[in-house]
Amino acid sequence: MQCILSNEEFELFKRLIYDSCGISLTLSKKELVKARLTKRLTKVGIDSFSDYYKYVTKTDNTGKELIHLIDSISTNKTDFFREKKHFDFLNATLLPSLISSKIKTGNRKLRIWCAASSSGEEPYTLAMTVFNHLKSNNGWDVKILATDISTRILQKAINGIYRKELLKDIPPATISAHFSSVLYENTNCYKTKNHLRDIITFRRFNLMTPEFPFKNPFDFIFCRNVMIYFDPETQNRLVSKFYNCLPKDGYLFIGHSETLSRSNSRFKYIQPAIYQK
Repeated sequence: MQCILSNEEFELFKRLIYDSCGISLTLSKKELVKARLTKRLTKVGIDSFSDYYKYVTKTDNTGKELIHLIDSISTNKTDFFREKKHFDFLNATLLPSLISSKIKTGNRKLRIWCAASSSGEEPYTLAMTVFNHLKSNNGWDVKILATDISTRILQKAINGIYRKELLKDIPPATISAHFSSVLYENTNCYKTKNHLRDIITFRRFNLMTPEFPFKNPFDFIFCRNVMIYFDPETQNRLVSKFYNCLPKDGYLFIGHSETLSRSNSRFKYIQPAIYQK
């Protein structure tokens, strides 16, 4: 199917995407939007972008097609132990201090939010890192909430199956402790073991939700390489909501290509891409 996406139609989709999930697109992304949405037009049997826009905004009262549209636009780039310095900080500083403090107060709960979980590598890396510090559970109650806007990519995370080359930089002992070898779609893969899967809850969640529904704070939040897609106003609103989801001294991890405005943020700078409430 060869469809023309006019500048006027692009502006309509640009506004819809911004209002729906905060992603800010420039005209330079027009061809990317055209390529990705053309697949949806073919899937639903619609011949023009204007008709597809009407279908998403007026005809489809379920909202499901809007989710598919956002899925199509979302970029999902991640790796195990991506941005290693964050995990070095967790291992050397944050987790030893946090666990020691909780033992003293008798509060053996760890609550972590991975706010852009993509295909799962990041929350599973967080789970592996936590288990390195809790050799046996000893009554610990650990929960990692892993959320993403894309239902398609969340399903990959839930499956927890990865091609072997994606784990090539992980030590063999770590792989054997946390993964099982499986044959998936005629390919040799690794599947995450149950002890990792049991502490992670995967959920679709839109970070543009005006009020986050969480009743209890998270000990720390990872939201990495997401805010680069947002304009400054949207970034500031999101950071403020994260602030309200953390206890005093809680940590926020962002991507190394991102930064918080020191003049506007209530967070304290710790080191690149790591901030404390």
